[in-house]
Amino acid sequence: MTSHPSTPATKTPGPLLQLLARLHFLIGLFVGPFLLVAAASGLIYALTPQLEAHLYAEALHTPSRGKPLPLAEQIHIAQAAVGPTLTLGAVRPAPAEGDTTRVMFNDPALGESTHRALFIDPVTGAIRGDLAVYGTSGILPLRTTIDQFHRSLLLGEPGRLYSELAASWLWVAALGGLTLWLVRRHQRRPARGLRGLHASTGVWLLGGLLFLSATGLTWSRFAGDNIGVLRAHYGWSTPGVKTALGTAPAPAMAHDEHADHHGAMHMAKAPALDPATFDGVLASARAAGIDAGKLEIRPGRSADKAWTVSEIDRRWPTQVDAVAVDPTSFKVVDQVRFAQYSLPAKLTRWGIDAHMGVLFGLANQLVLAVVALGLLVMTVWGYLLWWRRRPSRDPAQPGLIALWRQLSPLSRLLVPATALLLGLCLPVLGGSLLLFLVVDALLGLRGPALRTEAGSA
Repeated sequence: MTSHPSTPATKTPGPLLQLLARLHFLIGLFVGPFLLVAAASGLIYALTPQLEAHLYAEALHTPSRGKPLPLAEQIHIAQAAVGPTLTLGAVRPAPAEGDTTRVMFNDPALGESTHRALFIDPVTGAIRGDLAVYGTSGILPLRTTIDQFHRSLLLGEPGRLYSELAASWLWVAALGGLTLWLVRRHQRRPARGLRGLHASTGVWLLGGLLFLSATGLTWSRFAGDNIGVLRAHYGWSTPGVKTALGTAPAPAMAHDEHADHHGAMHMAKAPALDPATFDGVLASARAAGIDAGKLEIRPGRSADKAWTVSEIDRRWPTQVDAVAVDPTSFKVVDQVRFAQYSLPAKLTRWGIDAHMGVLFGLANQLVLAVVALGLLVMTVWGYLLWWRRRPSRDPAQPGLIALWRQLSPLSRLLVPATALLLGLCLPVLGGSLLLFLVVDALLGLRGPALRTEAGSA
C-alpha cells in the first residue's frame, strides 16, 4: 500500500465540523429553492425602477410649466373622475416642476397598502394617469407585482412563510460556509474548482448576505413580530406623531417602517373632507419645517384626529420628518424629526431603505443586484456539487442526530440549547429545523436498505 505524506492534511474533521457541514448541506438542499426564488425576484426588483419610470412616464410627469393649481382644485378634479363611492385617502403634491400630483383614494377592491391614484397635472388639472399605487414608496403595478412575488409568491399571508424561511436560514448558511472555509484554509486544504468558487464567492458576499437576512427578517411575520417586541422593550421603535386632538393624552400614531409591505392604509370610516383643508394643512407643515419635495398629506382617521404631513424621501440624506396638524385651526400639535430617532431606529430606517434599493440610488441598486446574482450563482453551484457527488455518496453517511451523539458532553448540551433559543426567536427556523431532523433521520434509515441492495446485486 502506498503511503501519502499529505494524509495528515486530509484527516477527518471532528464531529462538530461534520455536524455543521451536514447542516450546511441540508440548508442548501431544502432551503435552496426558496433562496433561488428570493434572489431572482430581488434581482429583478432592484433593476426595474428605471424601467417602471419609463413605462409610466406619462402618468408621472407632465410637460406643463407654470404656477400650480391649489390642491383643493386638483382634488376636486380627481373626485369628479372617480365618483362619490371612493373616499379620499391621501394626497402627494407634485414633488418638483414637471411632476404630477397623486390624489389617492381608498378602494376596497385593492389589496392592503394599495390605493387607487389619479395623477393630476398640477398646472392644467389634466388627469394623466389612473393607477394602483402601493406602499410608502408609491411603486406602480409593474414593481408591485414583482414586490409581492418576492415577498409572498403572490399567495398572500401564507406565502410569506417562504421569504421568512429563506431569510431565517440565509445567515446560518453564510456563517456556516465561512466557518468551513476558514477551517479548510487553516488545515491548508483549500477547496478547489467549483467548490472553491462556491466558497470564495460566499466569503466575498458575506456582508451583503448577512445584511439581506437581517433586514429581511424585520419584514417577516413571526420573527418580525419578535423583533418588534424587542425594539419596543428597549425603546428602539420608530417614533410617530401624536394625532389626538383635545386634552386627553393619547399614544403616538405608530410609524411603520414596513408600510411598503404590510398593513392596511385605508381609513375605516373617513369623515367628510373639505379639499381646501389640504392647502391649509400643507402651508402649516411647510412653516413648521417640512421642506422635502416628496411628502404625503393624510387626513385624520376621525374628526377628533389631527392630519399628518410626512416627508417620504428615503434617499440619502433621509427626509422622514412628520408633523400633526389640527385641520380646524391649522395649528401644528406635534412633530417628530428624524434627528430625534434613536440610533437603532435610524439604523432600521436606513437598513430597510437600502434593502429596497432606494437609499443610495443607482449605486444601491447595483450592489443589491451583485449580491442577489451572487446568491443565485452560489445556490446553483451548490446543487451542481451535490449532483456530481450524488452517485458516489455513502448511504450510511451519519446524519445530524448521529453526529450530535458523537459530540463532547458539553457540546451535546450547548448545541440543542442554541437551537432551542434560535427556534424561539426565529420560529420558522425552529420549525424547519425539526423537519430537517425528521428527513435526515429517514434518509439515514435508507442506508442499511441501500447497502443490502448493493450487496445482493
